[in-house]
Amino acid sequence: MSKDGTQITFDRSGDGPPVVLVDGALSSRRASLNVELAAELVPHFTVYTYDRRGRGDSGSTPPYAIEREVEDIEALVDHAGGVAGLYGISSGGVLALDAANRLGQMINRLAVYEAPFVVDDTRAPVPDGYLARLKELVASGRRGDAVDLFMAKGIGLPGWMSS
Repeated sequence: MSKDGTQITFDRSGDGPPVVLVDGALSSRRASLNVELAAELVPHFTVYTYDRRGRGDSGSTPPYAIEREVEDIEALVDHAGGVAGLYGISSGGVLALDAANRLGQMINRLAVYEAPFVVDDTRAPVPDGYLARLKELVASGRRGDAVDLFMAKGIGLPGWMSS
């Protein structure tokens, strides 16, 4: 249970130092690249895979905020004994970095893969009105259209890959 009362569903497997795997935006604990990673880590670690809020079997308490997702990670680390390693992929990598920054000594190891940071001018900026349109789509319940917009204009995937 996260601080705001949201139920966060997780699986625990293995034996050893705890590590929490943080999925990307469009994944869940049973449908992600972390499934294979978890299987490789289980002989050496106690592995926690979870459904990020609003995904899979976890709840979702509005309004959404990054801080709530960090609190979800904190709840998992607390459950794991108060100290754990974190691994995050894609937007889960951003969350893992943020959690490590905010949770300090609770995080004893950190690894990220393909965190979606653009640190130079190698891609065009998102178009004017992008964020407002994205929020409008989500608010009107058009989540599929919001994902399509995010993939095409937010991430910059070619059209043939984003639909």
